[in-house]
Amino acid sequence: MEGRLPESIELRVVTPVGEVIRETVDEVVAPGAEGYFGVRPGHTPLMATLGLGELSYRRGERWQAITCFSGFCEVLPDRVTVLADVGERAEEIDVSAAEEARQRALTRLKAISEEAEYDAVHDEYVRAVTRLAVARERRGP
Repeated sequence: MEGRLPESIELRVVTPVGEVIRETVDEVVAPGAEGYFGVRPGHTPLMATLGLGELSYRRGERWQAITCFSGFCEVLPDRVTVLADVGERAEEIDVSAAEEARQRALTRLKAISEEAEYDAVHDEYVRAVTRLAVARERRGP
């Protein structure tokens, strides 16, 4: 029937190493470069630059998340396609390595003497914290 809104979204996340996810979902929340944005079926088409963060998606009442670090997102009324530099499912994250990376970045943040160093070190910290958050969500409290 013409003019009806779609009832779901086909979510596809692809990185240089391959497809991370392809699922039919009810809602997507993505980390845009200027802040998080949400997508539901029937969303107005748009292209967005991605920042660093957690890409969350919902099917029914259940929310899941993956890491999503930089790239682009194409939104169509029935489809969201993400081309990310890095995307990881919770079960792929090495929690020990992420915690070590967080500690290293925190130490480096405290020692910054030049403003030019801040952005790169801050990004390292955000990546590590995001990995830990995604990994912990899967395991639960």
